[in-house]
Amino acid sequence: MTSRDPVADLRRIAFLLERANEATYRVKAFRSAAATVGALPREELLRRTAEGKLSELSGVGDVTARCIGESLGGEVPVYLRRLESTEGTDLAGAAAALRAALRGDCHSHSDWSDGGSPIEEMALAAVELGHEYLVLTDHSPRLTVANGLSPARLRKQLDRVRKVNDALPEGFRILTGIEVDILADGSLDQEDELLEQLDVVVGSVHSGLRDDAAKMTRRMVRAVSNPHLDILGHMTGRKVSAQGDGDKAHRGGRTRPPSDFDLEKVLAACVEHGKAVEINSRPDRLDPPKRMLTRAVEAGCLFSIDTDAHAPGQLDWQRYGCERAALCGVPAERVVNTWTAQKLLEWTGSR
Repeated sequence: MTSRDPVADLRRIAFLLERANEATYRVKAFRSAAATVGALPREELLRRTAEGKLSELSGVGDVTARCIGESLGGEVPVYLRRLESTEGTDLAGAAAALRAALRGDCHSHSDWSDGGSPIEEMALAAVELGHEYLVLTDHSPRLTVANGLSPARLRKQLDRVRKVNDALPEGFRILTGIEVDILADGSLDQEDELLEQLDVVVGSVHSGLRDDAAKMTRRMVRAVSNPHLDILGHMTGRKVSAQGDGDKAHRGGRTRPPSDFDLEKVLAACVEHGKAVEINSRPDRLDPPKRMLTRAVEAGCLFSIDTDAHAPGQLDWQRYGCERAALCGVPAERVVNTWTAQKLLEWTGSR
């Protein structure tokens, strides 16, 4: 594959960021990297790229190094593709339109696991936000730190949801669900018979987040191929500073780097099995990172824009996920929670 000109690509990114009135520091990062790369002999640039030592250069960070490597590999950098795909788009308007199109939230927690409020309060907050449904996805047994639900407790919760639904306003319903742990071997942390009963199953990795890439890839692909799983939750497991831009972990906050895995294989499995990739809206997650979200759009994935709310007020966090979705060109028709409850349940029941 013929390589591209990384200097030209970096400068194009800086130009598009400037035109979009993005933060000056972000523009400077790409212009500085372009200047550094432009002053290097081509042989040294290729050598450093092959050895993974680009970010050791002054003015080159992890994001710009990735762009340089993609450009030298003959690929339009993902960062540039994202900017060009939304060029001329009213992103604020697109995010608002996407938020207005959402009919529900597929990832929420109550005080049955590690949430702070009863099921009724979470449901009424969702009603006030204009939702038509809320999927209750408390944790599964092995996540003891989050008071995960044993099979017996989950059965009791299903009974409770039926009673709460009877008392809720017409036109709104709680959908039954779980955020089930993806275990080390890729199996799901709940009885198959119970998973089959649930309306929506979100599967997430909560342990072994630093597993090597090959092991994590096998684990995630096996989980995605499980017919009971519907949505792959917070795909990378990262934690970011809630005050940051969401794609860089900042010092001073509780941060965690993303897990390492073969993104293309995981996305291909999601497409093959018709599973959705969650766009987690929590300010301390914003998962997946924008470059991965752009890849998922290009791969043809379905999505679910969820809050992962642990309290009623957090149910209004969907706007953060919508902003990222608009920025990465996520089509509204591929977001499963823009669908009616009936269509959503037809999709989850189709497997």
